[in-house]
Amino acid sequence: MNACEKCEQQNPDDALFCMHCGAPFSAQVKDVPASGAWDETQLWRAFIGPNADRYMAQFRKFTTGPQPRFALTWHWPAFLVDPFLWFLYRKMYLYALVYAVGPVLSAYLTGDVTVGIVWRIMAGVSANYVYYWHVREHLARIRVQRSLDSAVRERLIQDLGGVQPYVVWLGVALHLLVLALLITLIREGPPEGSKSPPDGSKPAPSRNFF
Repeated sequence: MNACEKCEQQNPDDALFCMHCGAPFSAQVKDVPASGAWDETQLWRAFIGPNADRYMAQFRKFTTGPQPRFALTWHWPAFLVDPFLWFLYRKMYLYALVYAVGPVLSAYLTGDVTVGIVWRIMAGVSANYVYYWHVREHLARIRVQRSLDSAVRERLIQDLGGVQPYVVWLGVALHLLVLALLITLIREGPPEGSKSPPDGSKPAPSRNFF
């Protein structure tokens, strides 16, 4: 096993990049051709970063035919944690914006706060496929730039791929905030105006004797 100098994650001896943070291993990179003609699998692994094996297994389901096509998969983190946070974590900023605004706007227009569950289900079903195309398109753009040397290409992969570690702490902070709000609402109870009499009867109307 080969330990990454940047994050200390253990990696296979033949790995060119860290499977956790995407940092290149200097010893192995010396053996890479100057043209940057890396192995295709290693390119995908380097771009994906953490959990590359899991995503590669999911991506194979979309490439069983001559052309990539959608296949039903399920992504638990995008469903359970928060779609907005997961897309932000994987540097898919446009989708992060959609899932940040979409549920709120849908709840406002429909008056139903449970509509957010529908958005989570959509993310759980489509996240793997959306991420597959995200990786595929970015790697295609990197390959087109043949004039890039190996070091510049490695930096480009790290900038576009991998993850945003700060999003983990952002998610923890947001969930703690939501938990604090729920505890506050439970303690304070419903607003005074919405409380009904203990016996369930309506309050008697006031009478004027003028």
